[in-house]
Amino acid sequence: MRLTLIALSLLLSSAAYAAEQPAGDVPTKEAKEDTKKVDADTVKASAEEDAQPVKRSIPFHGRTLSYTVTPGHLTIRNDKGEPTGSMFYVAYTIPSNQPRPVTFLFNGGPGSSTMWLHMGSVGPIKVDASIPETIAGPPFRYGANPDTLLDVSDLVFIDAPTTGLSREIGKAEPKDFFGVDKDLDAFTRTIQRYLTKYQRWNSPKFIIGESYGTTRAAGLSNSLLDAGVQLNGIAFVSTVFNFADFQGDQSLVNFLPTYAADAWYHGKIANKPPLESFIGEARDFASGPYAAALQKGNAVSAEERQSVARQMAQLTGLSADYILRSNLRVQPNRFQRELLRDRHQVIGRIDSRYVGTEPDNVGEGADYDPQGSAITGAFVGALNDYLFRDLGYKTPLVYRPNNYGAVYGGDSSWDFTHRAPDGQQQIADTSVDLASAMRQNPRMKVLSVNGYYDLATPFHGAEYEFRHMALEPELQANIRYTYYPAGHMMYTDPASAQQLKADLASFYASAM
Repeated sequence: MRLTLIALSLLLSSAAYAAEQPAGDVPTKEAKEDTKKVDADTVKASAEEDAQPVKRSIPFHGRTLSYTVTPGHLTIRNDKGEPTGSMFYVAYTIPSNQPRPVTFLFNGGPGSSTMWLHMGSVGPIKVDASIPETIAGPPFRYGANPDTLLDVSDLVFIDAPTTGLSREIGKAEPKDFFGVDKDLDAFTRTIQRYLTKYQRWNSPKFIIGESYGTTRAAGLSNSLLDAGVQLNGIAFVSTVFNFADFQGDQSLVNFLPTYAADAWYHGKIANKPPLESFIGEARDFASGPYAAALQKGNAVSAEERQSVARQMAQLTGLSADYILRSNLRVQPNRFQRELLRDRHQVIGRIDSRYVGTEPDNVGEGADYDPQGSAITGAFVGALNDYLFRDLGYKTPLVYRPNNYGAVYGGDSSWDFTHRAPDGQQQIADTSVDLASAMRQNPRMKVLSVNGYYDLATPFHGAEYEFRHMALEPELQANIRYTYYPAGHMMYTDPASAQQLKADLASFYASAM
């Protein structure tokens, strides 16, 4: 695929953009220009830590779940002891005589705040985005989350540097955090600081990362281990470890089963067989005849091209003619536009259950993400109302749902190189870090959480990356895969959220 690494980062974000932008969509030219303007609230960040705890409770399956919610800032310092970052977090804790598990959660981008996981997933308060349609305007609905993980683990939601209410401080500049390894260093120091400040070093420790947050989480498994922080488990939600896997023919092999799931959902598959068996058929075709044909390049015979196109058409709902004219290589953005072209609709990228319209019906790809447009305003509005009115958090800072400068910052653009555990410098691939950590900590459990209708980080791509980590069978057995009939943010779907909670509870039990 003709994509720069910067463009790839945006494609892999988890609904990462502000109210005026669709979640996970590529920013407009105007939005990119805005990132070059000085944000006045940056200078107001303080090196002094703060915590503003509030006692709360929610009804929870016939009982009351009481907890303390603490929004606050942690100060991270460099090796000289100089303050470099003021990291914003919101922690949910329940007093206990025994060490309760503590889970650190974050979204990705890079450049996204953790608003999405905080207000949409396993926290005790959740935005109602239960229907794959545009959320009605204000007042937005948010309230008690019946699928919160708080009964199992304390939860700490962390905003990445320069996003949310996290800011650079002292002599530090945004560019000091804009890179795979710089970001890993900041999160390693933040987690260490939280464990020290709240005396949680002996608590069972977990991480839940989403999208680029999975890239970060895989890297953290090793950097935290080097810092003496041993994890019990990591849940990877909508995974990407190796950015090279989103280029070339392998990316198309990885996306094809998602195309099949999307076609099935939108009624483009004759007789609509059971979803799981149909996806299994798509997996076999993608990794077999399809991969073989693509690998041959121009040497593939006319007969094989025709055969592959016919099989692909039956699985994806596209016409064999369109597939042949695409040289058997239908890019994700084209699939978004082509699948429902006969209905004058485009499908979502973050969640393909969502549909939208375009100004004409002849475009090559989708101009926006219908899922992002449907939910972003509600998440931004609800987060600000909950944090500043409901919890009464006091700060002079403005909450940034994202910071485009992490990707489109000119001289400060994101550095996608990564130093692997063996010292080799390479394009971001933190699967090697995760594999190293699993070898050194063979009791650590891993959960791969996947949405069938995710056109940003396809589930077959996650399978490919996990299965190419060169682990012995006994370590591969520590990896569990779960799947949900929803998209990248499967936790917004009620049935999927309920199943995800059950899967997480089982995962935590196995990891302790």
